[in-house]
Amino acid sequence: MDLAETYESEGIRRVKLAFTDVDGVLRGKYVSLEKFASIIAGGGAGFCDCVLGWDIDDQLYDNARFTGWHTAFPDARYEIEPATERRLADEAGTPLLLLNFVGDDGGSHPICPRSLLKRVLAKADAMGFAVELAFEYEFFVFDETPHTIREKGYRDLRSLTPGNFGYSVLRSSTESDLFQDFMDYCESMAFPLEGLHCETGPGVWEAALNHADALAMSDAAALFKTFTKVFFQKRELLATFMAKWSMDYPGQSGHVHQSLADKNTGQNLFYEKGGTHQMSQVMRHYLAGQQRFLKPFLALSAPTINSYTRLVKGFWAPTAATWGVDNRTCALRAIPGSEKSQRLEFRVGAADGNPYLVAAANIAAGLLGIERQLDPTDPVEGNAYEQEDALPDELQLSSNLRDAVRDFRGSPEATEMFGAEFVEHYACSRDWEVREYERHVNDWQMKRYFEII
Repeated sequence: MDLAETYESEGIRRVKLAFTDVDGVLRGKYVSLEKFASIIAGGGAGFCDCVLGWDIDDQLYDNARFTGWHTAFPDARYEIEPATERRLADEAGTPLLLLNFVGDDGGSHPICPRSLLKRVLAKADAMGFAVELAFEYEFFVFDETPHTIREKGYRDLRSLTPGNFGYSVLRSSTESDLFQDFMDYCESMAFPLEGLHCETGPGVWEAALNHADALAMSDAAALFKTFTKVFFQKRELLATFMAKWSMDYPGQSGHVHQSLADKNTGQNLFYEKGGTHQMSQVMRHYLAGQQRFLKPFLALSAPTINSYTRLVKGFWAPTAATWGVDNRTCALRAIPGSEKSQRLEFRVGAADGNPYLVAAANIAAGLLGIERQLDPTDPVEGNAYEQEDALPDELQLSSNLRDAVRDFRGSPEATEMFGAEFVEHYACSRDWEVREYERHVNDWQMKRYFEII
């Protein structure tokens, strides 16, 4: 019995299909059960490829060759991924499935973020590796709605809870119904949480997703970000995953824990009993690759103008490609442990990143490190922020999106690992983002110049 027949036997009348665009925004639609059956029988269907050629405001890029008015926006063919099925408990069990775009020849789609990650993972598989990931996200919760934030001009917003109170038992106990319901909701959506707590800042929570293989984890992370918003908006609340919504508070991180295993035996290849910090040579090379290519690949993990307001010394986000052993001031944190727990944490990424692209950037850099037998610098001890300036230029991270895009576009390794079409299209999309920002007058400019200058 195929999926369509199963759904029909259960009395299900429609299915929700979804995918992420270049920015990581979850897009999709409902289809009738009859339409779903025809998609399955036909091996897929198509979406207008404008969904891969516009920004988060549905404005079409004017600088991209892959899609645009000049291509007349043909359909991009997609396939349904049955393994991604979730049942939406708050929609009477309606099935939700993710899509994967495919190329004109039926192979990998050059622009689709999920397809890109699958290409990187195919390389890992060919090298004998299975990749495990776990995303952690910080997000602020407000006693607001999508309408009220706009009516207020995004000013004087009311947080769910007041004040700085990290790991607060008082706040989480007072809001225990919300915490418990949210964890149950995440479990029902097949992205269960390993932990959930209050972070520093008014109304900010941190959620750690249970680890999984890299593709399943990235699927879970993409769904988590959207359906966290769904959960709170259905309760007349609102969550944001902006990298930094206020300069008065720390930014929202999107850290990634990662390890490599032997694809046949499942053995953790980062662990070496008796090694320095239990780090194997594979882990050292993987770490070195991430350190070497963090700068040219940064635009994939810090994709917005807002991302760079978080990358400031002393704000729990690094400004250089440092690494240390269990050192949370570094970009890369090596975490010694047992064969099961030895891992590496990527601490640069913010909550605004596209999980597929963040994962692809991390894994690709690590694989390059292994291929080229790279060695990392000496680990940083103590406060990495005080030692970043002494590092060479190739380890200094860009402080703005324009420079990060320049580094990405000029990287031969980016073309090697992600493909020339993706590099060009993604760089064009980020250039567009910079130009959209620069053609608007912001509040700082009004307050500084309106009267006095």
